[in-house]
Amino acid sequence: MAPNIAKNTAVSLDELLDFVRPRHRAILLTRRADGSPQGSPLTCGVDDSGRIVVSTYPERAKTRNAKRDERVSLIVLSDDWNGPWVQVDGTAEVIDSPESVEPLVEYYRNIAGEHPDWDEYRTAMMKQGKSIIRVTPEKWGPVATGGFPARLA
Repeated sequence: MAPNIAKNTAVSLDELLDFVRPRHRAILLTRRADGSPQGSPLTCGVDDSGRIVVSTYPERAKTRNAKRDERVSLIVLSDDWNGPWVQVDGTAEVIDSPESVEPLVEYYRNIAGEHPDWDEYRTAMMKQGKSIIRVTPEKWGPVATGGFPARLA
């Protein structure tokens, strides 16, 4: 059996967003107050403006950290552990409730489609006090797959 060779593929912003849209597993890296990294596994999507979006709560470390320091990174993973992945560095914007409700509707639609009862969803988001983090991609890639170095093929 031939070894799986690692690949790195440079992509444009449009290609990056096409890569991220069907992938909803990611690790968000923010900075703690002391500057050390803090990682959060989460679900993400892409909004209609090409930002990577994350649903969260205002008291979560990732939310507090992103409010304090807008520089963040996301490592977007494939469902298959050995599948392709990409790191995206960007600027985060945190939106808290009640302003977060309509962006959360867009987030849901882009990940899961239509909700059976949007009024119920909006009420739940308000009751839970949900926030949303929107990350504007500034630097990314390449899209990478793991494997052996090409010299071992």
